[in-house]
Amino acid sequence: MHILDTLVIGAGPAGIGTALALDVVDDLRYGVMDRGRIGQTFADWPEHQRFLTPSFPANGYGATDLNSIHPLTSPAYSLGVDYPTGKQYATYLRSVAKIFEIPVVNEVEVTAVTRGEDDIFVIGTTQQTLRARTVVWAGGEFHQKDLPAVPGGDLLTHSAQREAWQKRADHAVIVGGYESGIDIACHHIAQGAAKVTVVDGSSPWEDPQSSDPSFELAPRTRMRLRNAQASGKLRLHSSHAAKITRAGDSYVIELDDGQKLKTSAPPIAATGFGPGLGPVSGLFEHREDGWPLVDENDESTIFEGLFLSGAALRHGSKHFCFIYKFRQRYAQIAHVIGERLGKDTENLGAWREAGMWAEDIGACGANCAC
Repeated sequence: MHILDTLVIGAGPAGIGTALALDVVDDLRYGVMDRGRIGQTFADWPEHQRFLTPSFPANGYGATDLNSIHPLTSPAYSLGVDYPTGKQYATYLRSVAKIFEIPVVNEVEVTAVTRGEDDIFVIGTTQQTLRARTVVWAGGEFHQKDLPAVPGGDLLTHSAQREAWQKRADHAVIVGGYESGIDIACHHIAQGAAKVTVVDGSSPWEDPQSSDPSFELAPRTRMRLRNAQASGKLRLHSSHAAKITRAGDSYVIELDDGQKLKTSAPPIAATGFGPGLGPVSGLFEHREDGWPLVDENDESTIFEGLFLSGAALRHGSKHFCFIYKFRQRYAQIAHVIGERLGKDTENLGAWREAGMWAEDIGACGANCAC
């Protein structure tokens, strides 16, 4: 049976981005597989949802487009927009994969990953069994929607679902006040909701304590939040949801401070996603916070040759949950794989020159002085 040097599972920005770095490693046999099409998660975004990070084609001046996955590309240039929609970004990903001739197999789902003889990974799929010396999991988080672990949590509509973005005429209640919560709150105010309430005991809308947007609201989100507050329709509650119930045709959200909120539409959970490890979940150790544990090369600590790429990546307190963050590790993964297999990785220098290769994790995450 033909053995790949590397199989990348997932064809979003993490998977295609890692594949682009692998592609310049000399004589490396690799492939990409996705259960949907390239950029499927983004193609499935609700139509009103847009990127939080802006795109700008400053690549030629040492400032690679924040949403680019390759040093020589820019979504702002190819799409002609600064804050892409999901469908627009999926178009960008598909264009890049086509231009660089990345070998992608669409609409085949990986169902199992195990270690076989001679330390070769055996990958079960809905069509065939594959074998690879190394595997990169880049499956994303979108398929593991995180709902609050409270009674009645299953009554919530997750913000990643299209239904959450449908017009609400009276009262929209949103559980979770970070980026996705404020984003959808501003959307419903713009769509004409009479009142919008955001509930979050962490009060993430307060003055920022860090310049890291993984933990604080982005500048654009704060601007939109100020406009929403000026409308007089937005209420921010510094409380946690404790229980959700149905009362006839209405929903009641009980807060941990004793207050109760009522709405005729299903309340919305803007509470993020889980790690989304799927069939490789058991091949990673897990941190105390439940996220996968990796070493300094983004490799599983218990299965050598299994790497993690994408928004689930964590190193200590650093969260690589934006494209401009986790793309810093594409070249690192490709370099480690190439060197172990005795391949020439010199061409990865282009990623270093473009500021897209963070070899030293300790150098990431510095706060701004002002």
